[in-house]
Amino acid sequence: METRDEVLLGLRPTIVSAKILPNMSSDEIFQNTTLRPVVKLQNDLLLAAFKNYAAKHKNVFYDLSIDKRLDYIENAIHKDMKFRNSLKGMVIGQFTLDEYEIYIQNSSALNKRMMDIVKERLKSNIQLLEYVDAY
Repeated sequence: METRDEVLLGLRPTIVSAKILPNMSSDEIFQNTTLRPVVKLQNDLLLAAFKNYAAKHKNVFYDLSIDKRLDYIENAIHKDMKFRNSLKGMVIGQFTLDEYEIYIQNSSALNKRMMDIVKERLKSNIQLLEYVDAY
């Protein structure tokens, strides 16, 4: 029977552009081997979470210009701690036990990297963040 860690690692997409070079810091290595694949794996969930966030905030997001939408994403992740913590949980919950041990050693710096990657992923998927009226 496969372990939880083996299953999690097996689910993750490979990111060819996420290189590991000898002169990289341990944070950069963690970013490229763990954070980027996990955020990519969680893409649809992260988008759904943002759509829910926008709905809970009266869908103001959908009335904004593209530039203002990008700012809205930035501000939502930067200033709304409850939302930010929810997004972090979606990513951290996909860590293996070893990755979690690495993460807790330097969580502040890794949280910043994590949220930057999530922010960029949401921004790059802005076309998928359109309002759909159910009626």
